[in-house]
Amino acid sequence: MDWSPLRNHLDDRSRLTEWPSPRNKKGLQKVALEYLASKFEMGIIYTEKEVNAILKQWHTFEDHALLRRELYDKRYFDRKNDGSQYWRTNPEEVE
Repeated sequence: MDWSPLRNHLDDRSRLTEWPSPRNKKGLQKVALEYLASKFEMGIIYTEKEVNAILKQWHTFEDHALLRRELYDKRYFDRKNDGSQYWRTNPEEVE
């Protein structure tokens, strides 16, 4: 995947430095979500703590809850109702 549209939102360690505005006309939020989702393996079950730890490695603005919620809301993740397990999904297959 081409992450170049995010270049102004990544630091020298390839971490997101800010969450793209929802008003951004280039669809950067979707690219940012795909970028973060790519850090998780398909077929692996993660705990919320593990999801937060991985997300923490890939952003600098300390809002794992926002990112986890966005990944879930946009169907890059699915989870058990009690939030004890998360797993990577392909949003195109879910729709």
